[in-house]
Amino acid sequence: MSQQLIFTDSPALELDRIAGDISSTGRIFILTDDHTASLVLPRLAAESCVARQAAVITIPSGDVNKSLDSLARIWDGLVEGGATRRSLMINLGGGMVTDIGGFAASTFKRGIRFVNMPTTLLAAVDASVGGKTGINFHGLKNEIGVFSQADAVIISTVFFDTLPVEELLSGYGEMLKHGLLESLDAFRKLMAYDITARDMKALLPILEDNVGVKRRVVEEDPTEKGLRKALNLGHTPGHAFESWAMHRRQPIPHGYAVAFGVFVDMILSHMLYGFDSGVLQQYAVTLRNLYGTLPITCDDYDALIDYMRHDKKNVSGADINFSLLASPGHIRLDSIVPEEQIRQALDIFRDLVQ
Repeated sequence: MSQQLIFTDSPALELDRIAGDISSTGRIFILTDDHTASLVLPRLAAESCVARQAAVITIPSGDVNKSLDSLARIWDGLVEGGATRRSLMINLGGGMVTDIGGFAASTFKRGIRFVNMPTTLLAAVDASVGGKTGINFHGLKNEIGVFSQADAVIISTVFFDTLPVEELLSGYGEMLKHGLLESLDAFRKLMAYDITARDMKALLPILEDNVGVKRRVVEEDPTEKGLRKALNLGHTPGHAFESWAMHRRQPIPHGYAVAFGVFVDMILSHMLYGFDSGVLQQYAVTLRNLYGTLPITCDDYDALIDYMRHDKKNVSGADINFSLLASPGHIRLDSIVPEEQIRQALDIFRDLVQ
């Protein structure tokens, strides 16, 4: 069965339909975190027969809990609930839940089927679509995992009204990245959309177009051998910013880190490929207005570059690999950037954002 990607105003009805199509004999499980269990699951269960009847496995919320301990807790819940290879797991939550839930389902009894129901904007545009699953390990994000596609992804904005504006902005950071990968026109349309207005009805068609960018890339290159590397725009410096912030015990949302990381990659793109400085300046204004500043100093450069060296996209410990742009919609994959130019880009980043 090929993956279904569904955008809907009626997620409960779609869940019941899809669960019936996928699993007629095995027990159904819902994986969620404690935060989503209190805010979203009761609303879903009020309208979904599947949600009311499913066995619920709950793990602690927060990316710090995307860990081996939580993974074992999920496997324990599946064993205790009598899961078989015919069982179905529904991952209801943000990116942490869809990441670890997909990994748990893909490895339990060598793989059971699963459906993703993202409850955050970030998960809807990023983690729930594309088949990347995994956990953090030894302080490194997504260090252990597998490629495994969900049978279906049900995307709805009806649950996003529970999200604080910071969560919406986190998802918007990934949306801006997709806009840059598509075209200058798509990027400018996104820049003109006010994500803080919380107009969920207007957001759904925008979201469908935006996720379509990722879907087309993943369908052409599901295991990141070529084109899919484009989706790493902003992520080499972004993951470094995340690790730096976690080390300081002042974590920042993933989408914020990506938004800042995209700006670093735009600077490098300007330095290496002549990316339009006008687009770069426009993005800098949006970045400051929506995401504030990132208080890095030149004393942090060594640590940030070291985090970049640990990035999974690198093919050697010496080179740091970036996905960059000649212009919006024109990708430059496998761009090896010398350390000195990274330091220069970080200097410019600080000058324009701080």
